[in-house]
Amino acid sequence: MNENALNANVGLKLRSLRLARNIKQTDAAKDLGVSPAYLNLIEKGKRVMPFPLLWKALRYFDQDPEQFMSTLGEGRVDEALAKLLDEPLLKSLDIDPESLQSLSAEPKLAGTVAALFNLYKNTRTQLENVLAQLNAEEQARTQAVPGSASGPGLRFDYSPFDEVSDFLQTHHNYFPELEEQAEALRRDFKLGRLLTSQQLVPLLEERFGYRVRFESAVSGSSVVRRFDPETQELILSPDLTEQPLKFQLAASIGLMALDREKLVERIVGAARTRHAETLRLIKVNLANYFAGALMLPYGDFFKEVERTRYDVELLSNLFGTTYETVAHRLCNLSDPKRKGLPFHFLRSDIAGNISKRYSGTGIKFATGGGSCGKWAVHLAFLNPSQITRQYSMMPDGTSYFCFAKVQLQPTEGSIVRGTAYSIGLGTHAENAKYLAYGLPTTDLRKDAVPSGISCRFCERTDCNQRAAASYRFAFSFDEYTKKDCFFSPLLVHEAGRGNGGEHRNGEHRESLRADSLDKQPRRRNKGEEH
Repeated sequence: MNENALNANVGLKLRSLRLARNIKQTDAAKDLGVSPAYLNLIEKGKRVMPFPLLWKALRYFDQDPEQFMSTLGEGRVDEALAKLLDEPLLKSLDIDPESLQSLSAEPKLAGTVAALFNLYKNTRTQLENVLAQLNAEEQARTQAVPGSASGPGLRFDYSPFDEVSDFLQTHHNYFPELEEQAEALRRDFKLGRLLTSQQLVPLLEERFGYRVRFESAVSGSSVVRRFDPETQELILSPDLTEQPLKFQLAASIGLMALDREKLVERIVGAARTRHAETLRLIKVNLANYFAGALMLPYGDFFKEVERTRYDVELLSNLFGTTYETVAHRLCNLSDPKRKGLPFHFLRSDIAGNISKRYSGTGIKFATGGGSCGKWAVHLAFLNPSQITRQYSMMPDGTSYFCFAKVQLQPTEGSIVRGTAYSIGLGTHAENAKYLAYGLPTTDLRKDAVPSGISCRFCERTDCNQRAAASYRFAFSFDEYTKKDCFFSPLLVHEAGRGNGGEHRNGEHRESLRADSLDKQPRRRNKGEEH
């Protein structure tokens, strides 16, 4: 039973119950707390019946919920189940034909499952909308309080990925246990600077007893790596080219080392996680870290980093790895005895979606999605064949030097079918002189691009790239006064007299304070150069 058919079936049965009791539609709608027009659409199957309203209606008509649900799928069990198996949520579950046949033998149970799942989808959508609204309101309240922390104590959208980011931040993205394990393997197998996939295959087989086999994934699947514990095989896609193949082999070795040495337990310790998935995600991140440590050994890499002045392109050629792998590794150099420059890292697609991020410089990233369109990581798509470089200045005067490069990986000769990412790195502006890509500047406030975190939390009053109004300002609007960007807050002194001036007088003090944010001198921390 498809979703439209289910809606029609629910509506028809409710209509039959109402007519059997000689209740007018207007009276039923009033008792249920909805409009007659809305109830009419539900009875005609043109609207999804919200879960709370359905339960209220069943109590109103004195119906047993289980019996009502069981009748919805009668006579159409196979179609209902087949439709369910096409749902994204259930496609990730391992339901074999035998299980489907067993469930089909119980028509009432099958119908109940189909009905409840569709009602669950509707309720889940409503819940996500409510949580998104609560999170936005909480963010707005927190950001509106002067002197408050940059992030709220309670986050309704705190995902396992956010928890992993915080975990990496706490450890400064440096794990000496993994460095030691990677160095020991390199020493035991006498590995040189330039690793190849052919060198890593015997390492996996001899040290961990796994045989490597290449096999195409089933049609429609994008799986490129899979462990088979029963046959002790690592199965890899034959379509992997040398660079991604080498990384997948190194990450697989990392997973084996993590399991054998119980490194995840040692690193995480007794810390409790909010989400059940977080530990597995931490394990994935640690395995990827291990891969970087294996391919780019700390001592040799650090020496070349200093010699080349952080030339990411040159380093990727020297060590035979990708630009992104080197950029990641630069964020691991936190050994107290051999400490590199602090970097923040971003990976963004052409739509501005950030899929990886790490703040080694203390820069704040937006938690609710979106980022500043003035950042180099986004502007790099304008010149994908070059490295985009710029100084960026935040509203509080904090300045960074940022550079980014676009990485293209076509599939079947098509970028649209493949991937396009911009890899961005940034450090404090005073560190630019240590970088091969650094730009000269005699007036940082003049040369730096004014930027922020994201439009929703940006304090800038005059940004021509704004895509949304900021929560930091009361939204003031005057149809007679136009700024270059509609979403920029209209300050009191900018509006003409007589056009709602009295209404905005209450905002005068806050607007003037906001207007002065861009004019504050840069505050220096202790230890900064003068």
